[in-house]
Amino acid sequence: VPALATERRFAQRLRECLEQKRLSDGRYQLQRVPGGRVALPVLEEKLSQLCLPPELPCELVRIQDPVPSRAARRRPPAQKLRDELRRLLGASWSEELERDVPHAWQRHGDLVLLSEDSFKAAPWQRLGSALWETVASALGARRVARRGRVMPDGMRTPSVTLLLGQHGWVEHVDNGIRYTFDVTKCMFSPGNITEKLRVASLPCSGEVLVDLYAGIGYFTLPFLVHAGAAFVHACEWNSHAVEALHRTLVLNGVRDRCHIHTGDSRQLQLRDVADRVNLGLIPSSEEGWPAACRVLKKDTGGVLHIHHNVETPPALAPPQTTVLMAERGSPEAASSAGEPWHPTEDNGEETLRARFKPEWQRWAEATAKRIQGLLAELHGRPWRTHILHIEAVKSYAPHVHHLVLDLECRPVLP
Repeated sequence: VPALATERRFAQRLRECLEQKRLSDGRYQLQRVPGGRVALPVLEEKLSQLCLPPELPCELVRIQDPVPSRAARRRPPAQKLRDELRRLLGASWSEELERDVPHAWQRHGDLVLLSEDSFKAAPWQRLGSALWETVASALGARRVARRGRVMPDGMRTPSVTLLLGQHGWVEHVDNGIRYTFDVTKCMFSPGNITEKLRVASLPCSGEVLVDLYAGIGYFTLPFLVHAGAAFVHACEWNSHAVEALHRTLVLNGVRDRCHIHTGDSRQLQLRDVADRVNLGLIPSSEEGWPAACRVLKKDTGGVLHIHHNVETPPALAPPQTTVLMAERGSPEAASSAGEPWHPTEDNGEETLRARFKPEWQRWAEATAKRIQGLLAELHGRPWRTHILHIEAVKSYAPHVHHLVLDLECRPVLP
């Protein structure tokens, strides 16, 4: 770091002079150097502008291990990243390049995953590995990757480029569960954390569960580790996700309570085994509904967790605010498919989960009726379906919400 070294009695005057001309480097503090002098860090790109009063005895020196200022130690990571890049580029720094620097990123252990629009301008490309080493150092990482667009291959394969490091395997801790996966081959969806927390609290003790779209174990692991499921049949057709799921099960000590079925879950040969089925696929899990009906226990039935993206046209009036969740066993929880469903009043809590939209109710009722028909056709006898709960996971796009329907399905006894 370049600095101007001067006698201590001149240090304050020199510092004021540098700050007035905006030449001082605020990332580092004043530092003692040999000879009883003090060094004041200056901005390298402004060295050509130095023109100090002749009565101030000073000389230009370089400090190998500068001491960060208190303000620099408190800098948020995004600011630290911009400062380090500004230092790397020196006089080439511009407002256009600053706009190309990301303000947010995903962190997975010692790897940071940048957004796809980061560092696309030509000057960045000319820096080569120096750029990625600077990014890693500023963000306290060892590896850097950049996300691209998700491939339309039916497996949501990510297009991720590893920019610094030897491999893309990472470990991510979420709600006390250790997930491991290769960021260049598998996706991780942090936006589903509310649903993962919710399923982790469901009463699944002693139950057998089928996860039709397991991925790397987003929901398989919460059901096993926290909800107490006795056994999970996890279905996945992406070989990279299967490898990640296997490793994650081992990491969390639950490999003996899970069987991984590779291939298309629509062709799953399981029958009559599940107390609960998870259909965690968006925008729609509808193609998996027949398989879900086949794996439910034919004599006792069970619960389906059906994910779907539901579109809601813009409301002309303020939306009605009600509770979407009815307590299990309450009259509101026991509406049959096709019958009006009236959620209980909300007591004024304004959250996404509590915003009742008529389109959500209509989708839930239509789904319940469709599942009821599939089960009756499969088993040759009537079934009853009951809406237990609708969970609004997140807003997926303008006027589109990712919902989960908890649907209880029971055979009608003679």
